[in-house]
Amino acid sequence: MSGPSSPQTSSSSLINDDLAPVTQRTWGGKDYLFLWMSNIHSVAGYVTVSSLFVMGLPLQDVFLALLLGILVVQVACNLVAAPSFRTGAPFPVVVRMTFGVYGAILAALIRGLIAIGWYGIQTWLASNALVVLAVKLWPAIEPWAIASQHGFVGLSLVGWVAFMTVWTLQIMVFWNGMDAIRHFIDWAGPIIYGMMALLDGWLLFKTGGHASFHMFHVAAHPTFTQQFSGIVNAMALIFAYFSPIILNFGDFARYGVSMRAIRSGNFWGLPFNLLAFAFLTLLTIALTLPVFGHLIFDPIETVVKTTSLTTALLGVLTVVTATIGINISANFVSAAFDFSNIAPNRLSWRQGGLIAATGAIIVTPWNLYARPELVHLTLDVLGSCITPMVAILLADYYIVKKQHIQPEVLYSSDRHDAYWYQGGINPVAISALVAGTLCGLSFIFFAVFAEYRNLSCVAGFMTAFGCYLLLAQMFPHQCIQKKAVA
Repeated sequence: MSGPSSPQTSSSSLINDDLAPVTQRTWGGKDYLFLWMSNIHSVAGYVTVSSLFVMGLPLQDVFLALLLGILVVQVACNLVAAPSFRTGAPFPVVVRMTFGVYGAILAALIRGLIAIGWYGIQTWLASNALVVLAVKLWPAIEPWAIASQHGFVGLSLVGWVAFMTVWTLQIMVFWNGMDAIRHFIDWAGPIIYGMMALLDGWLLFKTGGHASFHMFHVAAHPTFTQQFSGIVNAMALIFAYFSPIILNFGDFARYGVSMRAIRSGNFWGLPFNLLAFAFLTLLTIALTLPVFGHLIFDPIETVVKTTSLTTALLGVLTVVTATIGINISANFVSAAFDFSNIAPNRLSWRQGGLIAATGAIIVTPWNLYARPELVHLTLDVLGSCITPMVAILLADYYIVKKQHIQPEVLYSSDRHDAYWYQGGINPVAISALVAGTLCGLSFIFFAVFAEYRNLSCVAGFMTAFGCYLLLAQMFPHQCIQKKAVA
């Protein structure tokens, strides 16, 4: 299916071949299913899901929170998909409708910086698997895998080699373009199910076919208020974890053959896929206690502890492959578009990707996701910076502009066109973004909100959504486009 043609009256400072509307639509429902598999089936996904099982909630409450949280994510992704599908444009271009043709640079830059953080985290998590495998294969190098003995800025020498190996592999896949990325995630996502099935089969064999979940039993029966609060907090963490891909989803929706295919892929890839993965994660964790004597929440440690070298090798390579899949699709692609959008006439998509990859080294991601408390803190901070942009985009497109968009004007720097606003910037959107972000961050860093810290991204979303609608009503001339086209 062909997409929109490139705008004929565009400004050269706002367009390049990568930011222009797509000319071919090739992504079907299965591609979006596999996209979600790649995003969920990773070390970070495993660690995030497993962290919910130690929050002190009954198991049924955890699965209820997972279901409700992922349904919210599904709805949000379907809503974010629509404007990108209609225009064939990526997020940095679509968001010009809301923030202005130059104000969108700020929104995209924020998203790009957040993507760098996530890209680095996922690269480091995948590289950890290689470190553990290397030490198992060559025990003599273990001292060189200890950062305190042989390390630099918190990462060991072996860790650096592994990190740069994964870093290079990802660039090689990315450099071959979006079609190569699509084919990569089509098999990288599903392959993890085979590995987990084999691992759980081995663990069940070791336990004689018995699995018990008594270690997750909550002794004290929570009150309704405690139960409700726990479910909401767990839902908020799910929303925070998926918030980057919600905002990034338009970058992939633009390639969809139809909205029906996109919605179908999201339906099977989110609620069904996440619950299946969560059950396998729970089963794997539960089986580590009788087999190894203690609960193990790191899938890499579990794989490497198996007595079979072949199983360890295949398991590590599978996890690394799946993690590379999520990293490229969720973080690398979006950051490449974002940095290319800063100066489209000078920076290509590939050059934007190299900027993002370099930034992923500079942020030393191993210092952001190393301990359970840092996992939640990182999720909360990144989510609080992302969800306000999701809120503003949805409020603007669906309520203020009533789903009217002018695709050709997204690439125009004519001051008389709809998305010029004031000097190319929409002050209403910027104000709502600042308000939403500050509100979300205040829930994290102010002690008075400590009990509700996990709700930071939800608070930021609601604040930005409400502020944008309020300011748009107070200053309608700033937000209502001049020549609405359905």
